[in-house]
Amino acid sequence: MTEMRLQRALARAGVASRRAAEELIRDGRVRVDGKVALLGSKVDPVLQRITVNGRSVKLVARRWLALHKPLGIVTTADDEAGRRTVFDLIKNPKGLTYVGRLDVMTTGLLLLTTDGEAVHRLTHPRYRIPRRYSVLVHGLPPVEVEQAVRRPVVLDGREVAPVQMRVRAGHQGRSIIDLTLAEGRHRIVRRWCEAIGLKVERLARLSYGPVRLGDLAVGRWRDLTGDEINALYRAIRLDPAPEE
Repeated sequence: MTEMRLQRALARAGVASRRAAEELIRDGRVRVDGKVALLGSKVDPVLQRITVNGRSVKLVARRWLALHKPLGIVTTADDEAGRRTVFDLIKNPKGLTYVGRLDVMTTGLLLLTTDGEAVHRLTHPRYRIPRRYSVLVHGLPPVEVEQAVRRPVVLDGREVAPVQMRVRAGHQGRSIIDLTLAEGRHRIVRRWCEAIGLKVERLARLSYGPVRLGDLAVGRWRDLTGDEINALYRAIRLDPAPEE
């Protein structure tokens, strides 16, 4: 493996985001081959020993997965209530981190990766990564839903600004909203719907950035293609780290 910047290696190892890794280095908590590391230095994680607070850091192989999260599965590594988690659905989930949490009642596309820095960028509002959702709602007559979704909604002191939006008629007076947002605040789709007088019956995420759910079966996962991975890194303006 060729050299990479130390903070990038720490992010790739899942220690912290690159920014947080920089703070660890500045604080003198990172050593390379026994010597206190300097910010901006380069390392070969395979040949050199990296420690943080005295504990060895191992670079895990880069891995990217797409999972079709089912209803009732929680997006966490360990659930106190003993419910099944998304990691229970994946073969050998060691080192994986999810990209953008889905609540227990939301289904659809969940990305997982071992690249901590990429997770940070994909979820940071600065990069405006689009997430596309399909929302089945009721609470207003279908003719009024089209007007309701155009109303400005402010959550947490900031306006929610949909990138794209389309309303379709559903069965028995329900409506389907095809919604694309470029942010991922906590329960933002459900809270946005509630703010305009709509009740969510079903919510699914259909895409995250350039990756689409497609026909992936519920509860199944797949490795991302090389083209999908490259497109993700382009979207967050990050060069993929060198591989073995």
